[in-house]
Amino acid sequence: MSEQTISAISTANGRGGVAIIRISGKNALSVAEKMFIPVGKTAVKNFSSYKMYAGQINAGNFTDFGLCVYFKAPKSYTGEDVVEFHCHGGTEIAKGVLKQTFACGARPAEAGEFTKRAFLNGKISLSAAEGVVDMINAQSQSMIKAGYSLYQNDLGEKIKHIQNRLTTLLASIEVDIDYPEEDLENSIPDLINVKAGLLNLCNDLKRLKNSYETVGKQVKNGVTVAIVGRPNSGKSSLLNAFLGYDKAIVSDIEGTTRDVVEGVIDIKGFQFHLYDTAGIRESKDVIEKIGVEKAEKLIDGFPKISGNADVYSSPELSRVLAAADKVREKMADEYLSVEHVMLAIIKSAGGRIAELLKSEGITEKAFSEAISHIRGTRKADSESPEDTYSALKKYGTDLVEMARAHKLDPVIGRDEEIRNVIRILSRKTKNNPCLIGEPGVGKTAIAEGLAMRIVKGDVPDNLKDRTVFSLDMGA
Repeated sequence: MSEQTISAISTANGRGGVAIIRISGKNALSVAEKMFIPVGKTAVKNFSSYKMYAGQINAGNFTDFGLCVYFKAPKSYTGEDVVEFHCHGGTEIAKGVLKQTFACGARPAEAGEFTKRAFLNGKISLSAAEGVVDMINAQSQSMIKAGYSLYQNDLGEKIKHIQNRLTTLLASIEVDIDYPEEDLENSIPDLINVKAGLLNLCNDLKRLKNSYETVGKQVKNGVTVAIVGRPNSGKSSLLNAFLGYDKAIVSDIEGTTRDVVEGVIDIKGFQFHLYDTAGIRESKDVIEKIGVEKAEKLIDGFPKISGNADVYSSPELSRVLAAADKVREKMADEYLSVEHVMLAIIKSAGGRIAELLKSEGITEKAFSEAISHIRGTRKADSESPEDTYSALKKYGTDLVEMARAHKLDPVIGRDEEIRNVIRILSRKTKNNPCLIGEPGVGKTAIAEGLAMRIVKGDVPDNLKDRTVFSLDMGA
């Protein structure tokens, strides 16, 4: 236990309702006697532990009315005598009370010194001390939970269990060395057991280490996500959509983003650091090349998998795939296909997935009937059986074929809209036009007009061999 008494403001800096000044050390109660005048008859030196007393706090140049509480050693946070003054939360009030504690014999506490004393006095473990720091610095709920787990000494208990197992193995080895004649015939089996025990310990330590590398580090520091792609592929738009505001500049000009743009979001208590990067391409522009180099450097900093790493499926996925294979056998198909997996999901779905499927009217019977309607008598006898189902013809109308057969009515007054659609379809990127409007305003007429132009050859070369389908979404 340290001979010096320390003091510090325990609450955050700034104005608030209450500020707490904590004093720890063998003279903590003596400092309180010099500064606190209780309302009742109980003198400070006779204060009961863990009980709040109201009274005047003498800060030297002024007096505040507040509370005082005494924690008697060793049943305190630091394991020493601890006194706390609860005064009003003005910045100058807290500073004045703290300054007076120094005048009465305490010294300023160093950063983290209360927790350091708690560790040195055996009140908390080193991992629990680290957990306190993590909780204080936490920026998401997951970080708080991880810090609290450390504070509760969950890691310390695991390490202690491993130490006990190691001690038991060491004792077994020492017994065989010190008394070899006592049980010679069982020495070989004992050696085998010791080796197996050591291997188990090594595996447990590796799992503990890997749990930090794969999960713990991300929970503590947040998950880093780099948005990478070619120029003008929508990376900045995606960042802005995640953040909910325009952080990155978005334009149709390639190479707009030339530096790494960072944003932070919280998803269900987990912190994600998002990085929008410059589009990856060869460029002669000096500044853009620097942006590409920064993006590549960011990518190189991410964890990588190398060697013969095994990839395992989750138990849930394994169950679904096993059920899908049984569906395949029942349907007498040679290859496992998408419809088998979907049927297996529908059969085994539970919780929110089951509710979602039910709300959309997707049942095992309805889905099976839809598959039979699409397939007819065909079987999944190839790696891509969907290519033989002609689903577009079943659920859609080929507008180009109708235009060739002169089955479409002439389109009048939609030339500008049709040209805009053709212009968008001819782009190399972001070439997905979306027609939005009230019923009856002519959206279908624009699609039919495009089909007529394809038949006439009045479109760019890249659209001349294309087909326009009108899908029946209610089929």
